Amino acid sequence: MRTLKLLFATVLAFVAVAFVAPGSHAAEGKYVALGDSYTVAVGTNTYDNPDDACRRGPTSYTRLWAAAHPNVGFVEAACSGATTADVMNTQVGQLTADTSLVTLQIGGNDVGFVDVLKNCILTADDADCLAGVEAAKAAANSQLSPQLSKTYAAVRAAAPSAKVIVVGYPRLYTIGGDCGILGLSDKERTALNSAADTLAEIMSARSQEAGFTFLDARPVFDPHTICSGNSEWVTSLEWEKLNESYHPNVEGHRDGYLAALNPLMG
Repeated sequence: MRTLKLLFATVLAFVAVAFVAPGSHAAEGKYVALGDSYTVAVGTNTYDNPDDACRRGPTSYTRLWAAAHPNVGFVEAACSGATTADVMNTQVGQLTADTSLVTLQIGGNDVGFVDVLKNCILTADDADCLAGVEAAKAAANSQLSPQLSKTYAAVRAAAPSAKVIVVGYPRLYTIGGDCGILGLSDKERTALNSAADTLAEIMSARSQEAGFTFLDARPVFDPHTICSGNSEWVTSLEWEKLNESYHPNVEGHRDGYLAALNPLMG
């Protein structure tokens, strides 16, 4: 009789462990999204709260990945306007030892790229625009590069077991495309593209040193940049909404970043 009771108790214990009620699946890791305006919803015109300075929304690539993986815990730490200092001071703290996946897109604001863009838009002088771009590239090499190393080290220390993917920025323009002579000149467009090249080279090198994976967004977006003649994945200049300009739109997040990240994120 005692043997039967023990057998019955064992069966009950097995059933209790094996049975999982619908919707009660245990979390399969934790994903934390770190970064700036390219990481959130700027450029999509769709926000959780339009008055929130972080400008997060449902169609960003990070949200789309999280929605497709409901069993993975998700923390959205990214915020529009963030710099590497903001990542270290306010975002890295949301990483924990059990974090299994991190995406990190940061660096453009450190070199004042938004101001460079505005200057190129508002000035009629190519030389002034080009000088601003060159200054930003110099700052990227002298200031951003070591700052990225510190930021990546802080991420690794806070999430020692996580897969970390550093997400790059796209070029903005197809040179000699269908934009014509209106707006920026091809010299200015080429200069702005060269800034994206400089950022990519620095981010790639520092990522490799940190043991992180780097997603180069340039070949992903190149067929769909402004003036490409194809569907554009980057918002063009919007005078009434300058803060939406030159960011990935809904298609850029979904068909560009998300599609490229899916095989890397798993």
